[in-house]
Amino acid sequence: MIVQCFARILIIGAFAASMAPLSIVALAASPPAAHDDEAGEAVAASVQTDQELAASVPAAIRNRGTLIVGALMQQQPEDFYAEDGRTPIGFEVDLASALARALGLKVEYQTMAFDALIPALRSGRVDMTMSAMNDTKPREKTISFVDYFNAGITMLARKGNPDHITGPESLCGQAVSVQAGTTQQAFAESQSAACKATGKEPVAIVISSSTEQQEESLRTGRFAVILDDTPTAIYTAQVAGNGRLFQAIDYPPINGGPYGIGVAKENSALLSVIQKAMQKLMETGVYGKILAAWGMTAGAIPKATVNAG
Repeated sequence: MIVQCFARILIIGAFAASMAPLSIVALAASPPAAHDDEAGEAVAASVQTDQELAASVPAAIRNRGTLIVGALMQQQPEDFYAEDGRTPIGFEVDLASALARALGLKVEYQTMAFDALIPALRSGRVDMTMSAMNDTKPREKTISFVDYFNAGITMLARKGNPDHITGPESLCGQAVSVQAGTTQQAFAESQSAACKATGKEPVAIVISSSTEQQEESLRTGRFAVILDDTPTAIYTAQVAGNGRLFQAIDYPPINGGPYGIGVAKENSALLSVIQKAMQKLMETGVYGKILAAWGMTAGAIPKATVNAG
């Protein structure tokens, strides 16, 4: 299935470890393009098992034959369900599939709220998380990361921007939606403190439980903006209501940094083999082809780093 969008995301981070201060206009200014999930899936399906890497997979996972991945599954174009409501798709889904195939495994998804991902990982419910989670120093205190993509925070407003949002400073006194446990929540809290420090009204932070809830509440004016990852915000602006409902605010991506595959700290063997497998996908071109299928090559990084957030 080809998911149509109106513009390709061109500038998210290039081949670098941090985000460049580029405008949202630059992100969405290219000609119309198609996101082809079938192409990404086909690339992932072409990956053959690397016997040396497969032998390094922890025995419990190797014997089970599946890699259990925790994800929100509501983030387009990273990880979400196809129109049938059952089939996982997205560029992260294709990368996870390719990674698992390199290790001689299949993927099993456990869907959960974003703020449940790290607890699920630490409790052993899932083997890894891969759900547009930024690798940050606070998170590195509890879990480890294999980094695979660069992104930042973008403000998504109603079409026409009726609340006149121009940047973080204009969020003072406004209602802003975030999901619990995200870097967006942390940024909203820090911006609210900055507002109060300058004598302005604080940000009214609304914790939303799902992407669908956020978008419906934004559409009806319950809050001024959604704070979301740059790829998701731009994608939503392009496709929701055929591009008629929302717009990404023209402001440089905020607090740019890498997405990371989360692994429990005590599972160093799994962390090591995931890093090696992801690096092989990068070196063999599989990684780049999957990102290209989703119009995400500008967020690519050249090396699968560990805890580089």
